Amino acid sequence: MRILLTNDDGIYAKGIEALFLALVEEHDVTVVAPETEQSAVGHAITWLQPLRVVSVNRNGMFFGHGLTGTPADCVKLALTEILTQPPHVVISGINMGANVGVNVIYSGTVSAATEAAVMGVPGIAVSIDSFDTRDFSAATEFIVTLLRTIEREGFPSGVALNVNVPNVPAGEIQGVRITHQGRMRCMESFDRRRDPRNHVYYWLQNTSISRDSDPSADSFALEEKHISLTPIHFDLTHFPTLESLKKWNLSMDRFQKNGKKP
Repeated sequence: MRILLTNDDGIYAKGIEALFLALVEEHDVTVVAPETEQSAVGHAITWLQPLRVVSVNRNGMFFGHGLTGTPADCVKLALTEILTQPPHVVISGINMGANVGVNVIYSGTVSAATEAAVMGVPGIAVSIDSFDTRDFSAATEFIVTLLRTIEREGFPSGVALNVNVPNVPAGEIQGVRITHQGRMRCMESFDRRRDPRNHVYYWLQNTSISRDSDPSADSFALEEKHISLTPIHFDLTHFPTLESLKKWNLSMDRFQKNGKKP
C-alpha cells in the first residue's frame, strides 16, 4: 500500500519513527509531518503565512518532508503537491497521549486523519495512552494488523478511524473494542503569572479528568487495557435537533425591514 504518514508531535518525534520503521518493509511510506510540535491545534490550517518544506534526515538517511504548518496542512499539501500518486491511506501518529472523549476535537493527530477523509482518502489516527513511553510495539503491531484487515475488508467512504492503545506491553493488551467517542474531558484551569516586566500572563494547566462510566466509550476501553477503535467523521450535524429546528417559526417575514422586531 501507498501510505502517507504524518503526526502532530513533529517529524522528529519517536512515535512517527517507530511507525515508519514498522511499515516501511511492507509498504511504500512517505512522511510529511510538521517541522515542530503542533499538539492541540485541532483542524487549523495555515492561511496568512507561506508553507515551507524541508528535507529531514534521521539516522543519517532521508526520512521525510518537514512542513512549517499544521497536521491538516501536511495532508493537504502532500495530497495536492508532494505526492506523485495518491496514497491508499493516511496514518497520523503515533501520538503521545490518548485522544479520547472531548479531546478528539482539539487533537491535531485526529484532524490529520479527518482531513484525509475530507479529501477522499481513508484516514487513521493512532495514539498511545502515555506521554513518556519508549515502547510503541503494541501500537505498531496493531496498525500492521489493521492495514491487512483494511486491505481485505475495505474502508468506508468519508470516515476516519481513531485508534487509542493502552500503555502496556503488547502481551498485556486484553483485546480490541469497537467504541464510540466518549464524554471524558480535562477540567482545565489557568495559572496566573507575571513576567519580569510585571505583565500578567496565563498558562493553561489540567487539574483533573472527568471519567466515562459507559463501557462502550473509548476512554473506558483504555482503562481496561483494550485497544479502542472508533469510527469518526467530519459532519458535525446533530440530526435529531435538525428535525426539531425545522418546526421552529424562524421566517424573516416576522422582522421589519429596518431590522427591528415588530
